[in-house]
Amino acid sequence: MSRIILEARDIRYRYPRGLEAIRGISFHVRRGEKIALVGPNGAGKSTLLLMFNGMIRPDLGTILFDNSPISYDRGSLRVLRKRVGFVLQNPDRQIISPTVYQDVAFGPTNLGYTDEKVKEAVEGALARVGLTGFGRRPPHQLSGGEKKRVAIAGVLAMDPEVLVFDEPTSGLDPSGSEEIMELLDELNQEGKTVIISTHDIELAYPWADRAILLLNGKILQEDVPDVAFGNPELVRKARLSMPTLLELYLELERRGFRLPERRPRTVLDMLNVIDRAFRNKPCYTQPGSITLFDIDSPGDTDISGWCAAHPGIPIGAMGTRAKQRAADEKIPLDFTYGVIDKCILKALLGEHSLIIVTGSMVERVRERVKGFCSENQVEIPVISP
Repeated sequence: MSRIILEARDIRYRYPRGLEAIRGISFHVRRGEKIALVGPNGAGKSTLLLMFNGMIRPDLGTILFDNSPISYDRGSLRVLRKRVGFVLQNPDRQIISPTVYQDVAFGPTNLGYTDEKVKEAVEGALARVGLTGFGRRPPHQLSGGEKKRVAIAGVLAMDPEVLVFDEPTSGLDPSGSEEIMELLDELNQEGKTVIISTHDIELAYPWADRAILLLNGKILQEDVPDVAFGNPELVRKARLSMPTLLELYLELERRGFRLPERRPRTVLDMLNVIDRAFRNKPCYTQPGSITLFDIDSPGDTDISGWCAAHPGIPIGAMGTRAKQRAADEKIPLDFTYGVIDKCILKALLGEHSLIIVTGSMVERVRERVKGFCSENQVEIPVISP
């Protein structure tokens, strides 16, 4: 088990006008986790996040980073904010410079980087969020999703260990939301600890390793998402609705169907539940295979040539650079989010598929497929061309 990197110990905070926003909250975050703080507006989510890099100081209690209490002098906060990056809900409140390059360069410049190191940090951060070539663009000409990516790049340029996002998909359409959540998955896979706040329980349910349900500055429930959101009374108390897949599972359970113990968190999981409920066991044809193209592997990977030789095969891409590679080579994508599960579904129908990935995502694909196969006694080949 990884060590604790952030911890709140009985913290309390009251805003100057008298509103008590945080009322005795204690919890911890382990290195490499994906944590979702979930609750309605006014639950205290944003206030809590602002404490993680010292922008708000609790009235009582202690915030610890890497097992040490946070110090609030200027020098200590400067070090903390390099290690804990914060992305605001509204990128227009975070982007302050006339060009994308200058904005992303703001943090590294203030940290005293040399011009050469600043350039390296900026170009690397823009590449990671899929904005290579955007350096000279004025931020006001960007879409909402592109602005969000600029704000993320500005944080990534300082290479923090923890990334904190306040409502990361706020103001984005479904496609833009999927792209941002895919980026957060990619960053987590690279070793970043990721904490988000959201009122969207459907977004948090399949994404988080742990969910913390908040209401009126207090924790109602903290656990893996299917447990944290599994009590209908608590979810209603938090003025939220249960995740659709979990609600359907519980309804089948109430009706007396024999279901797998593990509750579904994705459509693939739910289809497996239904198969077992109505057929007693999954009914699969001879499975198809999943081919992985790792764009970070040594040597030139001829993705276009492979696609031309295998027409009609569904194609997905995981990771910003993988999607950019597909765009550069004019490869149409069938899947851009939930890619692994969608390719598993294709395999269960006897169809083959292709996933274009970055190196950090390869192991994630293999682990998900291996886990599904082990649980369901089926073999889906994952191959490299």
